[in-house]
Amino acid sequence: MHILIVDDDPLQRNLLAGFLIKQGYTVTEAATGEETIRSFRQLPVDLVLLDHRLPDRNGDEILAELKRINPLVRVIMITAYGAVDTAVRVMQLGADDFLEKPVDLTQLLQHIQTVEEGLYIAADVAEVEKAINTSDLPVRIVAASPAMQQVLSLVMRAAASPWTVLIQGETGTGKELIARLLHLLSPRKSGPFIPINCAAIPEGLFESELFGHEKGAFTGAGGRRRGVFEQAHQGSLLLDEVGELPLAVQAKLLRTLQERSVQRVGGEQLVPVDVRVLAATNRDLKQMAIDGTFREDLYFRLNVITIDIPPLRQRKEDIPALVHFFLNKYHSKAVIDDQAMSQLTKYSFPGNIRELEHILQRTITFARSPVIGLRDLPAEVRTLQNQAVEGSLNARLTEVERQMIIEALDRSGWVQTRAAESLGISERVLRYKMEKLGIEKKG
Repeated sequence: MHILIVDDDPLQRNLLAGFLIKQGYTVTEAATGEETIRSFRQLPVDLVLLDHRLPDRNGDEILAELKRINPLVRVIMITAYGAVDTAVRVMQLGADDFLEKPVDLTQLLQHIQTVEEGLYIAADVAEVEKAINTSDLPVRIVAASPAMQQVLSLVMRAAASPWTVLIQGETGTGKELIARLLHLLSPRKSGPFIPINCAAIPEGLFESELFGHEKGAFTGAGGRRRGVFEQAHQGSLLLDEVGELPLAVQAKLLRTLQERSVQRVGGEQLVPVDVRVLAATNRDLKQMAIDGTFREDLYFRLNVITIDIPPLRQRKEDIPALVHFFLNKYHSKAVIDDQAMSQLTKYSFPGNIRELEHILQRTITFARSPVIGLRDLPAEVRTLQNQAVEGSLNARLTEVERQMIIEALDRSGWVQTRAAESLGISERVLRYKMEKLGIEKKG
């Protein structure tokens, strides 16, 4: 990463430059506003460490100019100690963060690493969007939220690998969509993508559906039939709701994954299969393994790479884009007014994206005007019913904690020092919790 250090104090510049060079970063120095703009135009700068007070120009002006040249540039403003009002203002102008003088080098490195991770994620998301647009793939992903951008970053890195992926998430979060995207971005994209819902297979037909059968293997088996493993040969197989598989079938699935071959029901020969397995579940397989209802060895075999899909209540930044997506999908000319959109973003959506889609289907069907207002939304959305977070006590507490942190950040203009103070915790603890809960600065 290329970092531009801007400070009129040569001792401060040399200190920061020497430290960052030792950390492996490329560094350029500037002492004035004009020198900053000139270097920024000429060099591929990823991050600017900008002193707020320079001899020729104000830091606010320089920040605005940098953002005008490249809106994607990341800036950490360095302010005088205790200049809270300045910190709030620069954050509102588009700075990613701020540090107070004298600069704590350990804290600075943490800030830079956070920015660096954000740049990596943004690059991965751009690659995914480019692949979808240029290849006209039959998949559309809405990822305005940091949580979903993190998911797309994981998808981009996992897609090229041959390893099994376990996709976890609540019902309606889009697990099959992510599985399709993994396939379409993988070297196997020209091969078949075969999804099978393990929860929908009738009792007694699991083995036949997965591994196939020979003629006469059981009553009604009038001919040879290929199972989904053979159908997905040289492609990808999605085992949706994999936690519903009976223990006896789990043992045979494990053997198939280990030996990369299947034995049809009623058959004697092993049939080689070349399949990349993707598994999806809304259940806690780890806990099931502890309870003895899911084989621990199969869990570890499936859990090579894990992708957790956040529920819609944890990615509310995506709701407006999802609303527009579904309106276009159903060729609706309806417009959602601001009040109705605000109410939709407040609703918890226990059924996630699937529930949002169904709500919009009902709304555009019964709305009496092309402008959809609050009165047109279902009663549970208008009155914010069913707002309780589903799941365990820990899940409920985590969601409450997340909302409290976001509200504190909003009140403080996303100045983390002030937010931490209002919450009664240290800034270091706040940063840890933000990283753990996937909370990032808006916009």
